[in-house]
Amino acid sequence: MTQLILDLGHRAALGEADFMVAPCNAQAVQWIDRWPNWPAPALTIHGPPGCGKTHLARVFAQRSGAAVIDAAALSSERVPDLLGTGQAAVVDDAERAQSEPLLHLYNELAERRGHLLLTAGEAPARWRDTLADLRSRLAAAPTIAVAPPDDALLAALLLKLFGDRQLTVGEDLLRFLLPRMERSFEAARRLVAALDRAALSEQRAITVPLARAVLDLDQGTK
Repeated sequence: MTQLILDLGHRAALGEADFMVAPCNAQAVQWIDRWPNWPAPALTIHGPPGCGKTHLARVFAQRSGAAVIDAAALSSERVPDLLGTGQAAVVDDAERAQSEPLLHLYNELAERRGHLLLTAGEAPARWRDTLADLRSRLAAAPTIAVAPPDDALLAALLLKLFGDRQLTVGEDLLRFLLPRMERSFEAARRLVAALDRAALSEQRAITVPLARAVLDLDQGTK
């Protein structure tokens, strides 16, 4: 493995942990930073689970005062109450929402000259059973992909998570973990928590042998 590059930018998440900027998410971050100067009423950020799109949605919600709407609970008659007097909304996992109320939400925000941030596993063009009017509106709005975190981003995240727990680890541990762990932010959090618990339980430092045992145990329970 080549030398790890850990000099990543950071985006304060306004109440959440720092959001780390890397090539896999830089374009999405740039679009969040462009708000409210978006070329359309909506922006869709899509990518695999654990890539950080929900975290970015939280950053946007804090910055814009957006209403955070549960996709499964969205209905046309509730749109006015869900928005209140606001001019922004976030719908996470938007492909789970029914098309008609999502279209109603889009249209309501467009009338208010507001903005709608959607996150999803796939781009809107791949969503099933989408109304033609909604599909055309989202097709005319920016759609940004977020890739799974690369080695540099995962390494920086692991160091931060260990540091949050006042734990110091060596680069040999990172080199061992990176090719063996699930490549997502949430997996990194779970792994660091598991290593911390194991180290406390066994009264030992967090080393490669301990990490191997924790990973073997995790694989054995799946």
